[in-house]
Amino acid sequence: MTALNTVGVLRYSAFTTDPSGGNPAGVVLDAETLGDDEMLSIAARIGYSETAFVTARDDAARRYRLRYFSPRAEVAFCGHATVATAVALAERAGDGELVFDTRAGAVPVATGSGGATLTSVPARSRPADRTQIEQTLDALRWAEGDLDPALPAHVAFAGNDHLVLATRTRERLAALDYDFAALEAVMRRHGWTTVHLVWREGAFDFHARDPFPVGGVVEDPATGAAAAAFGGYLRSLGLVTGPTRVRIRQGEDMGRPSDLLVEVSADDPRVRVTGQAVRIPQE
Repeated sequence: MTALNTVGVLRYSAFTTDPSGGNPAGVVLDAETLGDDEMLSIAARIGYSETAFVTARDDAARRYRLRYFSPRAEVAFCGHATVATAVALAERAGDGELVFDTRAGAVPVATGSGGATLTSVPARSRPADRTQIEQTLDALRWAEGDLDPALPAHVAFAGNDHLVLATRTRERLAALDYDFAALEAVMRRHGWTTVHLVWREGAFDFHARDPFPVGGVVEDPATGAAAAAFGGYLRSLGLVTGPTRVRIRQGEDMGRPSDLLVEVSADDPRVRVTGQAVRIPQE
């Protein structure tokens, strides 16, 4: 009997209140005895962009070690699976403050009313170099003129590296048709987890799409880790001068609308990301 048959796998969708929206995540609350190969196998068979595994726990302290696996590999941090796991734990032990120990560092999470707010590790951002931009544009089948010059390309970090590219138009964002193998190769070469494609609708209102070929997934419907990194990116550009709320709408073009609330301060390198999560009914 395989690990998937014997381990309890919960399924939640994060950054939504509708199971048909948001980003689905697998959650394994009792993974202390699982090895790396078993966790990867479970994640691959579930097929979601990420599955989270609680590999150690201190219920009295409400502190848990959390690992994340895509269908192809382990990642250091995943925002939507963090929100899903926090809500799953809160449903069993009540709302309150949690701490998740991840490969990226300790991530405090506050739960309440069916949602969770994670506080990222310190975020940072730096301009992408010319080669990185050109290679990515080629793989996306985009042109230089598609980019928004007011939001320059950066590599942003809040647990993982993400290339941030902003487009001038909503239409360009909607018409995503990229070369999977080529973009995967570029991302592996530079160590990026996703490419965070954004369009600015208002001063702090954005639409986003996140190709994730390195995880074996064409696109992520909601990417909390990239949203946290994006908050750090906005601060690095000097666009955040005080406590600021950023709203990100993601997943619409996939038919899985998702809403992410990002809170950024000019004097705190950490970023807070809030979202709801809901159990996915299993047949």
